[in-house]
Amino acid sequence: MKSFLSLLIILSSFMLTAQNNTIAAGEKLTFSASYNMNGLLNELAQVIMETSTVKTSKSTLLKLKCTAATYSNWDSFFKIRDLYESYVNPKTLTPYLYNRDINEGGYEKFMKYTFSYRNKNVASVMRKKRRDGTTWEEKKTVKIGSSTRDLVTTLYHIRNLDIHKATIGDSQNFTVLFDNKETVVRIKYLSKETINTALGKKECYKLGISLSNSNVLKGSNDNVIWLTADQNKVPVYAKFKIAVGSGELKIKSATGLKY
Repeated sequence: MKSFLSLLIILSSFMLTAQNNTIAAGEKLTFSASYNMNGLLNELAQVIMETSTVKTSKSTLLKLKCTAATYSNWDSFFKIRDLYESYVNPKTLTPYLYNRDINEGGYEKFMKYTFSYRNKNVASVMRKKRRDGTTWEEKKTVKIGSSTRDLVTTLYHIRNLDIHKATIGDSQNFTVLFDNKETVVRIKYLSKETINTALGKKECYKLGISLSNSNVLKGSNDNVIWLTADQNKVPVYAKFKIAVGSGELKIKSATGLKY
């Protein structure tokens, strides 16, 4: 399931914008996730992305939450219960806190990032569950660049970008922090396409994804995401190819959109 989420949330500042004009609290996007098994796409899981307001003693934050869970009839095959969430400035989507809590086929891992852009670092906490049931924990400080973001925040950032001003063929590198490592990602604007979705027929921006110095994603045109070519820029379809197979993500419903 990391592949499904990573394909979406790996996207970031194609053309960075300072203000959040697209994402509001109360939005909920629901997707079906499918994986190619023996030449057939099987719908295995549901992915939900939702936003909400969180008030603290000092400020009001926007919570960006992504969850992934296999359907009950697939749990005996490979049970997945994943949570990714970021707490961000609602005006700029600048992250303050990021949590990742995954349980995939019995493999359990927790990551927590506390961002300090002033000091250009992240206070990281990593916990893993050993085979014997005990827990291993590591705390460290990770240096980051001024534009480095977590996975969840980067996904929502792309929906604020002025993609309509880009020219087909344009590409840009950017940096995302994953497992305490900065990864360089390249996004390429491939074309505009109209596709059929659960939300109806939608004109979309088609973007290609590749990783520098990594063999996680395979093929030159096999990792693609489609965003609606409107003010909401909703991710409605994505496909990916990795070393162990391929799959796709399709929108099922979208509520609480700003526009």
